[in-house]
Amino acid sequence: MKVALIGAGAFGTKHLDSLKKIDGVEVVSVIGRQLEATQKVAEKYGIAHVGTDLSEALAIKDVEAVVLCTPTQMHAEQAIQCMKAGRHVQVEIPLADSWADCEAVMKVQKETGLVCMVGHTRRFNPSHQYVHNKITAGELSIQQMDVQTYFFRRKNINAKGEPRCWTDHLLWHHAAHSVDLFQYQTGETVVTANILEGPIHPELGIALDMSIQLQTESGKILTLSLSFNNNGPLGTFFRYICDNDTYMARYDDLVNGYEEAIDVSKVDVSMNGIELQDREFIASIREGREPNSSVAKVLPCYKVLHQLEEQLKAKN
Repeated sequence: MKVALIGAGAFGTKHLDSLKKIDGVEVVSVIGRQLEATQKVAEKYGIAHVGTDLSEALAIKDVEAVVLCTPTQMHAEQAIQCMKAGRHVQVEIPLADSWADCEAVMKVQKETGLVCMVGHTRRFNPSHQYVHNKITAGELSIQQMDVQTYFFRRKNINAKGEPRCWTDHLLWHHAAHSVDLFQYQTGETVVTANILEGPIHPELGIALDMSIQLQTESGKILTLSLSFNNNGPLGTFFRYICDNDTYMARYDDLVNGYEEAIDVSKVDVSMNGIELQDREFIASIREGREPNSSVAKVLPCYKVLHQLEEQLKAKN
């Protein structure tokens, strides 16, 4: 299967590392905003075609699937462009930064029947899979999820510390991970949603601190704290408070409530959540089925984000 990668930045290279581990997959085109920097990435990974516009990759007949790692504001338009060109597409999280755009992507996916998957990596991390497997087996039920998403980003930089051409967002990007995971793990719909945000940063134009509360139909709750102001430790930390046990997930590491390590190395074929995500994308295309984290499956997350955004607008 020949694949094109669009967006050769910090996250794009993570996908390139993952895709090369999947048998029968070849990345034949890489597209980036800056030609010289993109050429360096292409040389490193042995990719033949380099360009600066998505349409250049879509013009290659053999390209069957596209992975989008571009700025958030481009995701919906580019996903639609890929599907209308007859290509399966994986869109990095978030799907979009507005409910209208999310609905537009869903509409085109239904019309084309192509695979449209969104990069909700937490569904694939072995630590979260371990908990999910126990839930589906009926061994435990979540009562509360307590999540902290903390970064130190008072300047517009990416994960590599390099200048970014767009502004990241706590609600539509980082909260999306936890809001989706909460509904995925509980298997329930959110019926109550509350949000507070801190002061707007004078340069970035966004709030650097945010607090979110969610509740499902049966009373399960999520408490989510997010910050770009936190100066270490960095990352997202999940506490699952269940009826039978407590777990804490830190990326691919999992411990119980007493900080005793749990071996999750055998949960899946890899410990790399991005690789597992890419494997699911490729497998769903080959098998002609809907993938985990398809646009349809993650759409409820974006509906909640929209409701939270509307709350903030009403307060302001």
